[in-house]
Amino acid sequence: SVSGSYRLPDNVTFEEGALIEPLSVGIHACKRAGVTLGSKVFVSGSGPIGLVNVLVAKMMGAAAVVITDLSASRLQKAKEVGADFTIQVKNETPQEVASKVESLLGCMPEITVECTGVQACIQAGIYATRSGGTLVLVGLGPEMVTVPIVNAAVREVDIRGIFRYCNTWPVAIALLASKRINVKPLVTHRFPLEKALEAFETTKRGEGVKVMLKCDPTDHNP
Repeated sequence: SVSGSYRLPDNVTFEEGALIEPLSVGIHACKRAGVTLGSKVFVSGSGPIGLVNVLVAKMMGAAAVVITDLSASRLQKAKEVGADFTIQVKNETPQEVASKVESLLGCMPEITVECTGVQACIQAGIYATRSGGTLVLVGLGPEMVTVPIVNAAVREVDIRGIFRYCNTWPVAIALLASKRINVKPLVTHRFPLEKALEAFETTKRGEGVKVMLKCDPTDHNP
């Protein structure tokens, strides 16, 4: 559960601690998806949640991860955290995105993790996922979306939802403490508390990935 508090081990920084929440979403999504040794995975969207899904999928043994986004800089960050292939989406149709995913992986992925909530991306996720595979919807957009549900049904693609996370905090803390996972590259901007407005503006402009406010002026860690 989310309630209750967890003590951070001494070797986990406050900054890493601040990333436990998004990391937990990735752990829950990849568990729901059934990522395992050798999985081929398609992650849709290279924001903070897409990136933690790349990190977790690779750690859970995914053989290859392909990720899509509109932004070249975000895709570069995805490469840094372990994505094997990136696709910068411009104005391709969902079917075209799906076929690019297949050609890069050499096969259709068994698992797709959709992190944008955008209708066209959910459509691409269905078309991309191999028959009998699993699509996990992490990004939440409008309540009603038009998707090729018959395509999913006849190919036995399981569509699973997640709502944030459950009981993943101890796992997330253990992964950070054991250095099995490195979330530090997700932090792209740091601001002192007195520049809070600037920090929020940076986030609003969609710059970087995670923007951190540093509350302790004596903390000289990055």
